[in-house]
This record gives sequence, C-alpha cells and structure tokens, in this order.
Amino acid sequence: MALKFLGIYPNTPDDGSPTIWLDDVTGDLVIQSYKADEATVREAQEVGSVPGHSTDVPDHETVIRLPANMLQFIPRPEDNTRGNSGS
Repeated sequence: MALKFLGIYPNTPDDGSPTIWLDDVTGDLVIQSYKADEATVREAQEVGSVPGHSTDVPDHETVIRLPANMLQFIPRPEDNTRGNSGS
C-alpha cells in the first residue's frame, strides 16, 4: 500500500480532523472523519440502499460523516492533479 495525501479539512487545528488519502495501488480512498451520530446511523438504516440488502453496520465497518467541503479532495477520472492542503 502506498498512500498519497489528498487533503485535510481547511483551517484545521493540529489534532483530529477530516483527512483523505489515496491508495495508489488499489485506488481506494482512506478517510478519517467524524463518526456519524446514532440519529444519522438510524436514518441511514431507515433509508436503506438496495432492496434485500441488510441495513446493519457490521463490526468491521462504521458510518462516517464527511463534511461537504472535503468533496473537493475526492479524485475524479478527469483529474490529473492530486494533493492539497485545503487552505
């Protein structure tokens, strides 16, 4: 795995803030962000996804809330530039 820093929440303090990295080998995004509160998790479970798919969150997964201004750091196929401090 070779992680590449993509971005961090703008004007963040020095500890605990949303951050996004790209795994250059798999193309996966690795995201540090806020845990969704119980109300958000319940609402996500009520809305569901596809018919017949469980709405339970397995122990090895979690639901995060990614601030909207972090979407700018998610790579798109047409993007040739990556990596930004967001400030």
